[in-house]
Amino acid sequence: MEKKKFNVGEYVDQLVCLLDLDLRDEYRDGVVANFERISAIAQLVNSFPLPEEIEAATVFEP
Repeated sequence: MEKKKFNVGEYVDQLVCLLDLDLRDEYRDGVVANFERISAIAQLVNSFPLPEEIEAATVFEP
C-alpha cells in the first residue's frame, strides 16, 4: 500500500469548510505553517517506542 503524504494546506482548507470558519487569506499561510510544526512534533512523539505493558493512566495527576 502506498502511503500518501499529508498535505497540510489541503487539511487546513477542509477544516475551514467543515467548521465554517472565516479564515482570511492573510492568515492562512501562518495557520498552515503552525500545523506543519504540529505535524512534525506529533511524528516525533508517535515514533517513540513504548513497551506493550504500558497502559494509559485513568487519572492525570501532575
